[in-house]
Order: sequence, then C-alpha cells, then structure tokens
Amino acid sequence: MRRFGLLLIWWSETSRPQGPNQTWVADLTDILTGSVFPYLAVLLDAFSRQGGAWAMKTHLRTQLVLDALEMALWQKHPQSVIHHSDQGTQNTSIAFDQRYRRAGIRPSMESVGDRFDKALCGSFLASQECELLDRNRCPTPTQSQSALFGFIEGFYNPHRLHSSLGYHSPVEFERRYATLPTIPN
Repeated sequence: MRRFGLLLIWWSETSRPQGPNQTWVADLTDILTGSVFPYLAVLLDAFSRQGGAWAMKTHLRTQLVLDALEMALWQKHPQSVIHHSDQGTQNTSIAFDQRYRRAGIRPSMESVGDRFDKALCGSFLASQECELLDRNRCPTPTQSQSALFGFIEGFYNPHRLHSSLGYHSPVEFERRYATLPTIPN
C-alpha cells in the first residue's frame, strides 16, 4: 500500500460518524439470478445506514466499484468522506486510487480477513438477501436490478427501521438530523 502512496485511515465500527457523508462503507456480493451470477457493489453511509449507492454487473472488474462510487458522488456531493472497504483488487486498483484523489476521498481499508470491519454492509447485504432475494428469485440480471432498486429506494432507505437509529429508517434519521438546531462555535 505504501509503495502506491495510499494513506490509510483506521476506522472501527465503534467510531460513529457525527453526521451524514463522513464515512461510507463498501462491499461486494454475488446474486443468483437464473443461470448467471451478477455482482452487486454497495456503499452505505455509516451515520444513517442509508444505502447511498450501488451498481450491478456480470463481472468483478474495477468498473463495478467505480460505478457505485460515481453514483454516491453524484447523489451526495460530499465535502470530505472516508471510504471504508476491503483490500480487494478493485478497491486497491490504480484507477480507483486516482478517482479517490480527484474526489478528495480518504481511503480506509479493513485488516486482512476481518469481516467485522464492514459489519454495516454485511448487515445490509444479509437484509437484502433475506427480505428480497430469498423471496423473489429473478430470472435475469435486469429483473434483479429492478428488484434491488425497489428494495433499496422503495423500502430499505425510507421504511426499514434500525434499532441503532432509535427505530427510525435511514431517510427519517437523516431528516431528523437535518432539522436539529446548530450550535454556534
């Protein structure tokens, strides 16, 4: 990592961001659809658990995670964000590093083999598998993509309650945060 000039920031699941778009957590998984296995890349906001961005492709090349990152940047316009992921080839690629730098993103990577670093994404992926994919086997990647969009944007973000958010949905939690009075310095 050092030889590529990557600055890593240690982030543990116990350090909670104080607002939206401070820390994004990313992960990849595969999805069974008929006879092909498309791959899903997701980015979650560690503050609100909101599924901020995602991309689905039939390959695991760097473009998959770049597409999810571009979606997050387009939707959220963060000033400064930590992007926490594993040390997979997609997240350590030169193309991804260049995009990090252009966007002012600070990369943070989990220790090798430590699945607890990305527990938020693991929980999200388990939810989408149990609540969507186990119930609705989609025969094509296009149908899976449509179903995932409905799950993330139509259910998970606006309606799925989280005990860690005081039993609010991610959208409601961010809305409540936005209406808090600011304290002058």
